[in-house]
Parts: sequence; structure tokens; C-alpha cells
Amino acid sequence: MPNTKSAERRMRNSARRHLHNQSNKSRLKTLEKEYLALVAAGQKNEASAALRAVTAAFDKAAKNRVLHPNHASRKKSRLSVRLAGIK
Repeated sequence: MPNTKSAERRMRNSARRHLHNQSNKSRLKTLEKEYLALVAAGQKNEASAALRAVTAAFDKAAKNRVLHPNHASRKKSRLSVRLAGIK
């Protein structure tokens, strides 16, 4: 248990940020899975549109410090390589 008022506030804020970050990460994973399903099905046009949405979501998460910017960049790069592999 926190010993000071400021520690109590920090604990509350930390819990709130944790929930917010978890929901953002869950949304990113969902978007990524939907994109990978389109790539696996070979639907290039739909996958291209989904890649734009996933890329925007990763950029926003990196901007808001939910993810490290390098992590977001690496994910975007790997996802775009998969789209290029569709014949």
C-alpha cells in the first residue's frame, strides 16, 4: 500500500494507464491478425487497405508511447514485406 498521497495518485494513474495501454495493444493485435488473414487468403487489394489501417494504428501507438517507436517501425516493415510477397 502507498504511504503518501502522491503515491496513491501515482498508483491510480498507473492502473488507468495500464488499462488504456492494454486496450490499445489488443486493438493492434486484432488489426494485425485481420491483415495477416487477408494476406494468407491472397486478397491483395483488401490487404493493401488493411495495411494502411495497421500502419496508421502502429504510428499512433508509437506517438502516444504505447509502443516504442522502433518496435512500431519493425512491425510495419515486416507487415509490408508480407504484402509484397503476394503474387
